[in-house]
Amino acid sequence: MDSYPAVEAHGLIGDLQTAALVAMDGTLDWFCAPRFDSPSVFGGLLDRHKGGYFKVSPEGVDYTSKQLYLPGTPILITRFLSADGVGELVDFMPIAGDQPTDRHRLVRMLRMVRGTMRFRIDCQPRFNYGRDPHEVDTYPEGYVFRSPALSLAASLVHYPETRPLEQGVLRKEGGMWTVTTLGEGEAGAVVLETGVSPDRPRTYTPCEVQELLEQTRDFWRRWLARSRYTGRWRESVHRSAITLKLMTYAPTGALVAAPTAGLPEQIGGQRNWDYRYTWIRDSSISVHALLALGFTDEAWQYMHWLDDRVREAREREVPLQCVYRVDGSPDLSEETLDHLEGYRGSAPVRIGNGAAHQLQLDIYGEVLNALHEADCHGLQGTHEGWLNTAGTMDWLCDNWDQPEDGIWETRSGPQDFTYGRLMSWVGLDRAVRLAHRRGRPADTSRWVGTRNQIYDQIMARGFHPGRRAFVQHYTTDVLDASLLAMPYVGFVSPTDPMWRSTLRAMDAELVSDSLVYRYDPSASPDGLPGQESTFTMCTFWYVRALAQSGRLEDARLTFEKMLTYSTPLGLYSEEIAPTGEQTGNFPQAFSHLALISAAVELDRLLDPGARL
Repeated sequence: MDSYPAVEAHGLIGDLQTAALVAMDGTLDWFCAPRFDSPSVFGGLLDRHKGGYFKVSPEGVDYTSKQLYLPGTPILITRFLSADGVGELVDFMPIAGDQPTDRHRLVRMLRMVRGTMRFRIDCQPRFNYGRDPHEVDTYPEGYVFRSPALSLAASLVHYPETRPLEQGVLRKEGGMWTVTTLGEGEAGAVVLETGVSPDRPRTYTPCEVQELLEQTRDFWRRWLARSRYTGRWRESVHRSAITLKLMTYAPTGALVAAPTAGLPEQIGGQRNWDYRYTWIRDSSISVHALLALGFTDEAWQYMHWLDDRVREAREREVPLQCVYRVDGSPDLSEETLDHLEGYRGSAPVRIGNGAAHQLQLDIYGEVLNALHEADCHGLQGTHEGWLNTAGTMDWLCDNWDQPEDGIWETRSGPQDFTYGRLMSWVGLDRAVRLAHRRGRPADTSRWVGTRNQIYDQIMARGFHPGRRAFVQHYTTDVLDASLLAMPYVGFVSPTDPMWRSTLRAMDAELVSDSLVYRYDPSASPDGLPGQESTFTMCTFWYVRALAQSGRLEDARLTFEKMLTYSTPLGLYSEEIAPTGEQTGNFPQAFSHLALISAAVELDRLLDPGARL
C-alpha cells in the first residue's frame, strides 16, 4: 500500500469542466472526462494496478521533488532535483469554455533547467474506472487510445535541437512509454486530448504549446485580478478562490464538493463517498464567499443554478434534493466498484451518492441565506424566482417539524437535528426580510409565526440543561460543530450565556490543538463503524465563532495554526488526521469556502471599517 502517494502530495489542475490530480513524483493518477462526474480515464488513486496513470519522472537517478503553482494561476510546476541536474514538469489544462464539450486538453511540458537527465513518460489509461477495454495505435505524432465510449490522443511535441524521443508501445497492457534524455535548456511536451477525431493524433508545434501556456496563465491572472480582498491572508485566500474556481463547472456555474471520489475519511474505513457533484449547501455558502471577494459574476451564475433547482422541485412537487449532478440532473444512483481495491486498500469504492435521496432541511436555510445575501449586493431575483421561493417557504412551514438526515448525511436514520431546525429558522427569517425589503407578495404572517415556533422549539429542546450546551439533536447529549454557525446566522448573540457555555463545551470536547471534530469522535452517531478525523470546515467555523465571541487572539492563533496544516500548495482535503495527514476527498470545496469566510470575518473584526 506504500506505493500510493499521500493525498496531500498532489496538485490540482483543471479547465473549468473537469480536473486532474498530479502527484509530487509526476504521476497523474486522477482524471475524469468529459466532466467532473464522468468515468475516470486515469484512476490510479483508487487502484494502483487497475485504475490507470500517466507518469513523467526521471529514470535511473535518485531525486527529490517539489511542487509549486505559477503565481496567480493553477499551472502546476513539479521540480525534480538530483545530483545530475534540475528538471521541471509543467502541467496545465487550457480553458474548455462555457459550453459543454467532449474536447479537453491536458498539457505536460518537460524542460531541463540545469544539467542532464533521462526521463520516462509512461501513459497507461484505463477507461470507465478500468471496466472498458481499449486499443492503442502508434503514429509518428504519438498515440491514440480507443475505448467504446471515449478516445484519447497523446501528441508528442518535439522541440528544436532536442534529441528525438524514443517510442514504444506496450500492447498487452494497452499503454505507451517514451523516454528522452534532456540537456540544459532542452524541452519536450505531451498533449493529451479527448473528444477529437480518432484517426490520428494532432501535430502540435512548440510555439502552439507555449501559446496555450500563456493563454491559460493570462486567463487566470485576469480572473484573479477581479478580487477585492486585500486582507492579511491574501495568498491563502486567493489560492482558495482559484481552487474553488477550478471546481466550478463553467456551463452551469455548479460547484462540485470535490473533484474526487472514494478517498477515505479513515484509511481502511468505509466512509468513502463520491463528491463529484453539486450540493445545494456548498453552492449556497459559496455565494457569500464569492461576494465577499468581489466575484459577482460567479455568484450570479450560482444563483441561477439554485433558482433552476428550486423551480424544478416546485414543478415536480417534490422537496429539494441536497445534491445534484453538475448539469442539474437529480440522478445520482449509488453503486460500488468491487473490482477496485480503493486508496491504500480502503474499500468499498462508491460512485454516485445515495445521499441524494435524503431529507436535509438545512438546505432551505442555505438557499434563502444566499438569496438574501445576493439581494443585499444588488443581485435581485426575478418575479418567477420569487414565486418559486415563496412556494418553497410555504412547503417549509408544513414540513420543518419532522425527523431528517442532517448536514452530515448520517445513515443511522432520521433525527430532529438542531442544525436542520436552525437553518429552517434562517430560511424563513431571510424570506421575511426579502419580502419586506422588496415588497414581494407572501404570507409573511405565517412565515413569521413558523419562524418563531422554530426558535422556541430550539431553545426548549435543542439546549441540553445537563450539558449547558446546544446539542446535535433533541434526544442526545452529543455536541455538534455545525452549531458553530448559530451566532453567525444571527440566531443567538455571541455574548449570550447559552452560547458561551456551548462554546466552552466544544472547546473541551471537540477541539484538539485548534483542530475540530464534527462531533464526539467516540460516539459514531453517523451509523458507520470506525472513527473519523477532524473536519477542516469545522475548524474554520470555529475560528469565526471565536472571533465573533470576542476571543480574537484565540481566533487568530487557531487560524494561523490551521494554515500550517495545508499542503505545500495551499490545498485542503475534507479532514485532517491526528498526524496532520489529509484524509477524505481532495481538495474539498467546503474547506476552502470556510477558509475564505473565516479570513474575511477575522479581518473585519481586527480592523473595523477597513476595506478588505
